[in-house]
Order: sequence, then C-alpha cells, then structure tokens
Amino acid sequence: MLDDRLAEAADDMDDTNERPAPAFVPLLENCALLLDIDGTLLDLAVTPRDVKVPQDLDKTLSELHARTDGALALVSGRSLEDIDRVFAPMRLPVVGGHGAEMRLSGDSEAVDVHAPPMDRDLKRRFAAIAELSPGILLEDKGYSVALHYRQAPNFERTIYSAVSAIRAELPEAPIEVLPGKLVCEIKHSGFTKASGVTELMKHEPFAGRQPIFIGDDVTDETVFAIMPGMNGISFSVGRHARGVDGYFEAPADVRTWLANLLNDEFRR
Repeated sequence: MLDDRLAEAADDMDDTNERPAPAFVPLLENCALLLDIDGTLLDLAVTPRDVKVPQDLDKTLSELHARTDGALALVSGRSLEDIDRVFAPMRLPVVGGHGAEMRLSGDSEAVDVHAPPMDRDLKRRFAAIAELSPGILLEDKGYSVALHYRQAPNFERTIYSAVSAIRAELPEAPIEVLPGKLVCEIKHSGFTKASGVTELMKHEPFAGRQPIFIGDDVTDETVFAIMPGMNGISFSVGRHARGVDGYFEAPADVRTWLANLLNDEFRR
C-alpha cells in the first residue's frame, strides 16, 4: 500500500508562491555557501547523466570559492565521484550521497565516509522495481538507489506501492525513503544532508562562518530545518518551502544571484 505521507511529500514539490528572489547579499568573507546541485544549480534533465553545467557557472563557482577562502561546498544526493564527473575538471568541497561522504577541499584526495553502502541484496530488491516499465530509470549511487520516473510519470503510485511492500516485508531494514521530483530514492538510514552539513561546519574553512544553504527538493528540508540553530540562512528553489528565508523561481535565478555576488555594484 502506498505510504500516504510519502505521496503527500512528493505532491508538495509542485507547490510554488509568487515571491521575489532573495534580496539578501552576504559578506563573502564571513559566510559559507552550501549549494545543492540538481534543481538548484543545474536544471533538471530527462536523466541524471544528461544534466549540463551552463556556460560561466564553473567560473562563478571557482571565483566564489576563492572569495570565501574555500568555504563553498556542493551538497548533493549524488556520489562524490559523480559530482566530480559532472563538474570536471573543477573540484570543490563536497557533501555527497545525502551526507554519506564528505571532502573538505577540492585539492584533497581525502574523503570522509560516514555510512556503509546499502546491502546488496536489499539494493537488488529495490532495483527490480525498475523492470516495471522501460521508462523507469534505476540510478545506483552506492549508498542509495534512485528510481527516476520522469519518462513514466503514471507509474508513480505503482513504484511507491512496490517500495512500501518491500519495507513491510523487511521492517527492521535500516532504510529511509526519500520522495523527490519524479524520483523515489531509498537510502541507508542514519545520515542525511543535515548530518553532513553539521559535520562540514565543524571544520576549516567552514567553521565559524554563517552558512547559507540553497536547495530545492524534499531531501533538502533536513538542512532547511537546522539553519536557524546555526545562525544560517536558507533559500528554496521553485517553491517556498517551510522555514526558509526566501526562494528563487528557477536554477537560472540562483546562477544569476551567485554571479552577482561577485559584482561590487550589486553588493552595495
């Protein structure tokens, strides 16, 4: 049976309000920029591998990374390896795999791992759901599996029903289901983007700075929730999520705002 709470969370992703883009302009020397990728920095694509990094975004991120003395990190459900593939040759600090792994510096090869990979047998059970339709795309992220149904939106209820059935059969399995924009993701429990950000902010060059987080999806709400306690600021994209300080209409608006932060006239 479909988990109603998950269904409602997925439906909420379409809620938007007419509000202007944030007017807040941070002092780059005092802040830490924490940026989700898909649906926030980058426009969503038919498949995760089809996303494109727009022209000049790499330059903007590189300059902001320098202006914040390295306190700019990508915070994503993607694995660190996949993030590096998308943004190659640029390498930045990263919280990847929904908090499962972290790299404090783009110059470092050191990666802190905070979670075990998902059990192979369990992963295979969820992966089999993709066989319900050729329009369902399976993405194996190591620490999680994602079932994308952008090309088969009519299978949403079927997918969540199948996931709920597996959870009912294995009530002790340490898993968590994350509904998103035409995607259902299943990950190992015990870590989130919020736990990853909390750990990141303990380390230089992020420690002592004001975190500014921008995200768009249900999985970003754990970070939205912890920002007030960290004296942080958060913005959502495409909708006015609960507890945020403002929102952007689309990733293009986020990219424009970030580029403007490098403009001295904009900052006055």
